[in-house]
Amino acid sequence: MASAAEQLAANMSFGNFSKATELKQRIWFTLGALIVYRLGTYVPLPGINPAAYAQAFGQQSQGVLGLFNMFAGGAVERLAIFALGIMPYISASIIMQLMTSSFPTLQALKKEGAQGQKVINQYTRYGTVILGTLQAYGIAVGLESGQGIVADPGWFFRLSTVLSLLGGTMFLMWLGEQITARGVGNGISLIIFAGIAAALPGAVVQLLQQGASGVIATPVVIGVLLMMVCLIGAIVFVERAQRRLLVQYPKRQVGMKMFQGDSSHLPLKLNTAGVIPPIFASSLLLLPLTLSSFAASESLPGWLSVIAGTLGRGQPVYLLLYALLIVFFAFFYTSLVFNPKETADNLKKQGGFIPGIRPGERTAEYIDKVLTRVTVVGALYLVIVCLIPEVFLSNIGISAFLGGTSLLIMVSVPMDTISQVQGHLLAHQYEGLVKKSKLRGGKRRR
Repeated sequence: MASAAEQLAANMSFGNFSKATELKQRIWFTLGALIVYRLGTYVPLPGINPAAYAQAFGQQSQGVLGLFNMFAGGAVERLAIFALGIMPYISASIIMQLMTSSFPTLQALKKEGAQGQKVINQYTRYGTVILGTLQAYGIAVGLESGQGIVADPGWFFRLSTVLSLLGGTMFLMWLGEQITARGVGNGISLIIFAGIAAALPGAVVQLLQQGASGVIATPVVIGVLLMMVCLIGAIVFVERAQRRLLVQYPKRQVGMKMFQGDSSHLPLKLNTAGVIPPIFASSLLLLPLTLSSFAASESLPGWLSVIAGTLGRGQPVYLLLYALLIVFFAFFYTSLVFNPKETADNLKKQGGFIPGIRPGERTAEYIDKVLTRVTVVGALYLVIVCLIPEVFLSNIGISAFLGGTSLLIMVSVPMDTISQVQGHLLAHQYEGLVKKSKLRGGKRRR
């Protein structure tokens, strides 16, 4: 028999959606915020020679700059005020999460609930300012080293560039928080998704034009398109996959009635961490390359040149570090969002148990064991989806927008957002049912 939630979901229609006024306001707010973000990616930095920068970008667009450009939604290609994107905030979030799990003071703050989380969020913002300032200054110095890119090099240009890029990042951080609080979906993920979604059609058209002109062989173009379709299908399948643990509840007596024991499932997603591991891994890999990617290779110190060459797109060391970071963040983020001990305690309080497993500590150990195995599969899936296309696409010079990481974000983020929309619709329908029952009850008492 279908549950009440499943019955409500089956009865969803456009009429129910039109009545959900709050949900419509949230969707319009989200769309408006994303439009503001896209407009900001076209506002250029002051003091830049567009022709000289376009030539310099074209020479490095298939390398690290291509990855920067993908996460910035094309703002790097246009050298807009949003060229840093949201990556400094993501890097600061990673550092704060790692510090929270290591330092007792931050652990105590986290246990304080909402108030402690506010303090941690404030520390994350301070970290964003520091990282954003360093990266923006590195970009300014790198631009000055390029031939003819900066019209008037000097400290005034560096200061204006730092303020513009840092201001753009802080605005995006605020905008993402507003989308999360007043819109639908995760604001940071949606900002990254909007940038990739806007550039993906152009990347596909460019690929077809390269195939038509003979720059890339036709079988290779067909193979890339087939790979994209297969990847999208695999992502949808795995993102919806779950490992369900059977949970049973004993018989219970209420008054003079005896109720039969019920059963349910504890769902463990195959990829609990979602798109966070690839985004975090990319952010950490791009962080040390901010200076070197914008500077001419001959003007770099020796050690920076080695880093720029070793961590270039498609290089073995880059791929190895990317894979290791994805696996690390898959386990790390899963441990943050899912606590087996807390789940086992909640089951015990509700009288539920997993058949054959003693409630309490043994249940927590069993859930942790199953979750670890599931996370291994999910981490391997993320590595395959993100790295295998990267190996082929980087060798044949195809845009990073067609890679596995961008496709993963393009598929996973809308799926999570749609789930939140469905949750809002279910809540709206539940409220409607409660109001109807109260009205009927009031009429009967009369």
